[in-house]
Amino acid sequence: MRKETMQIGGMTCAACAKAVERAVQKVDGVKEANVNLATEKLTVEYDPAQATSEAVREAVRKAGYEAREESSGKEVTIPIEGMT
Repeated sequence: MRKETMQIGGMTCAACAKAVERAVQKVDGVKEANVNLATEKLTVEYDPAQATSEAVREAVRKAGYEAREESSGKEVTIPIEGMT
């Protein structure tokens, strides 16, 4: 089983979150799908032999919402020169 987290855009209420969960749970190979409305994140567990992350994102899109890969949260340092 593979577990992934995705950012979901376009949700405004608990019914939206449930709609995303239902759509994702219909994808063959998905074991569990949970949406946190407050953080706008979908956590999905699926069998990679039966489902792909692209299939999950497509199910979210068909439900009327936007699915994005979760940002990695990496820190970036940008050097700034010439300031006095």
